[in-house]
Amino acid sequence: MIQVYTGNGKGKTTAAIGQAIRAIGNNFKVLMIQFMKGDKTYGEIIAAKNIPNFEIKQFGLSTFVKKSEPSPTDIKLAQEGLAFARKALQDNTYQMIILDEINVAIDYGLIKLSEVVEIVKNCPKSVELILTGRYAPKELIDLADLVSEIKEIKHPYTKGYVSREGIDY
Repeated sequence: MIQVYTGNGKGKTTAAIGQAIRAIGNNFKVLMIQFMKGDKTYGEIIAAKNIPNFEIKQFGLSTFVKKSEPSPTDIKLAQEGLAFARKALQDNTYQMIILDEINVAIDYGLIKLSEVVEIVKNCPKSVELILTGRYAPKELIDLADLVSEIKEIKHPYTKGYVSREGIDY
């Protein structure tokens, strides 16, 4: 099935990782491809090294992408991530593949919606495909079997709090 986690609230990547842990507990091999993320100090990157059958590949810089002015490197890395995803989906190695922040990569113009639609439509039936990130396009929502919108009701950032190690990254 195809799952989408979207919305303005915190917890889309976290929900996908929770789904990954459940899958790993049932002997699935899981791959998470992170778009627009390149920071090796994220908690999930460190933890994945100690979790069997869980692999994370990052295709992004450790800095934020500027929506109105993505760098050529931002675009190149996102394209590399998309090519990696295509190959992984055809390899028959993984039973679950998570395309983390792919919706944002589309919204920021790093990759084309049509390319992601093609990937979703050609996803092997043996793979559970999860797409995360704000701004999920209607086309992906329509193709998905499960869509969860995570809504922000209250967040400490609005009071000036900064990201907390082990909680936010």
